Amino acid sequence: MNARTLAPALSLALGLAGAAHAQGFADMGADAEGFAMPERGTEIAFPRDHGAHPEYRIEWWYLTANLEDADGTEYGIQWTLFRAANEPGEAEGWASPQVWIGHAGLTTPDNHHAAERMARGGIGQAGVTAAPFAAWIDDWHMTSAAPDDADALDALELAANAADFGFTLSVEADGPLVFHGDEGYSVKSDSGVASYYYSQPHYRAEGVLRLPEGDVAVEGSAWLDREWSSQPLEGAQSGWDWFSLHLGDGVRLMAAQVREGPETDFVAGTWIEDGAATPLDRDDLSLAPLETAQVAGRDVPVRWRIELPARGVDITTEPVNPDSWMDLFIPYWEGPIRVSGSHSGRGFMELTGYE
Repeated sequence: MNARTLAPALSLALGLAGAAHAQGFADMGADAEGFAMPERGTEIAFPRDHGAHPEYRIEWWYLTANLEDADGTEYGIQWTLFRAANEPGEAEGWASPQVWIGHAGLTTPDNHHAAERMARGGIGQAGVTAAPFAAWIDDWHMTSAAPDDADALDALELAANAADFGFTLSVEADGPLVFHGDEGYSVKSDSGVASYYYSQPHYRAEGVLRLPEGDVAVEGSAWLDREWSSQPLEGAQSGWDWFSLHLGDGVRLMAAQVREGPETDFVAGTWIEDGAATPLDRDDLSLAPLETAQVAGRDVPVRWRIELPARGVDITTEPVNPDSWMDLFIPYWEGPIRVSGSHSGRGFMELTGYE
């Protein structure tokens, strides 16, 4: 590498390291001076808000899928593009303060694969456009395949490739977008720290997984999360436990808690049925770990009980693979789960901040 290419490369590495650390789960409660903050009553509008919001500090486009092959073997995939900003706003070329981070995961009952990409904004290597909708980093992409008269996220094509795995997936929605909290204004703490948050939880999915032992055709269901904020955690909050569940008969459940202490964990969720979303809080919903496992040298709660008494929900979640550890710059647990008890189904679990 010559001097002409060394300087941009060093700038990129330093910028990525700083922004990635700023997005670290324990640092999400850090001061966000100068960045925009979510406000209750703000209308989320499309296609505009499918795109990027560079005035906010943190943002993601996050798709997970529960899949099976012809023999009934279970798989899970994750495709995520994060945007993290060193300062608000956008600029062209290397002056851009925006940093893009891609995560891909593929889980089988026996193995978990993870890969990461990083890019500076402003140079075309990564980004998101709202209309037509496209999200990409290098050759990883998530692109709208919806008709012109439909919402751009109604149908998507996505792909990711790494050294030892890859996948291509097509998803098509058979239900509406869902807004969490108060019309998309999603509170994360008792003091009112919040994000904008909506999902498409109604995807049917089919595609091909590339595994070391060969390609596998799969089909199943998928869930897309869209969220942006500048300070989504309080300073004392260390991480979250998040579940997206398909419970059968068209019922979907998002359940999450943000950890601070046994008596102060912040609980929120959304009950989704017949296209309608009902917000949930700690008076409606409880989440309790039942069993931990040693994962990457950490005690991680991999088996959970989730109760929603008013809806007759008392379920237990089990991981397809307890070792679904995303061993990346910022490590976390992410993988497919099975649901049993009062309701059966499947879904995805994300556990962050377990050091």
